[in-house]
Amino acid sequence: MRAMILAAGKGERMSPLTDKIPKPLLEILGRPLIAWHLEKLAKAHFKEIVINHAYLGEMIESYVGDGSKWGLKVDYSREGNPLETAGGIKRALPLLGNEPFLAINADVFTDLDYSILKNRNLNDFQGHLVMVENPAHHPYGDFVLNNNQIELEGENKLTFSGIAIYQPEIFKEINIEPVAKLAPILKKLIDRGCISGEKYHGLWFDIGTPVRLEEINFFLKN
Repeated sequence: MRAMILAAGKGERMSPLTDKIPKPLLEILGRPLIAWHLEKLAKAHFKEIVINHAYLGEMIESYVGDGSKWGLKVDYSREGNPLETAGGIKRALPLLGNEPFLAINADVFTDLDYSILKNRNLNDFQGHLVMVENPAHHPYGDFVLNNNQIELEGENKLTFSGIAIYQPEIFKEINIEPVAKLAPILKKLIDRGCISGEKYHGLWFDIGTPVRLEEINFFLKN
């Protein structure tokens, strides 16, 4: 299985921290966010990684290089202008191949063992989402997890972690318009009963604002 790190967002809510540096290079305990993901992917025995980028992407490439420092082979999907999550994945499909792949938002921090997902069998599902408890900044959640299947409505909604496995076919169906958000596509698939899921009970942070970046650094230091 290949993995894709979604790193094309500008991170405007992280300003002024992202005025001169892309969000994936912001540091947690002195190491860039993207380095934590690459190290964990290497430990989980992933070999081929795709990273998409747009804003200050040359800085990401300069830091990551070809991935050999982690024992990985890294390819880049260069977007120029951000294509949103689904559009970015569609652009990267030639690099991802025809098998299910792991997709990870670069701006989350977690201690999830990616090897659990590497060996996940999608069976007849088209995607598999990792869900977490709702954080304070997103109290109402996104979707319901019911017997390992994701549903749109119901009680006890959970938050989508930004970590998932997808079948490439999902994105091949996207309209020719290159910019495409992920949420509408997921909702259609969930409505058709095509998405499975699991709940992760461990450490997970969405690094979406400078305050949250401070919080995770403080938490880990203490």
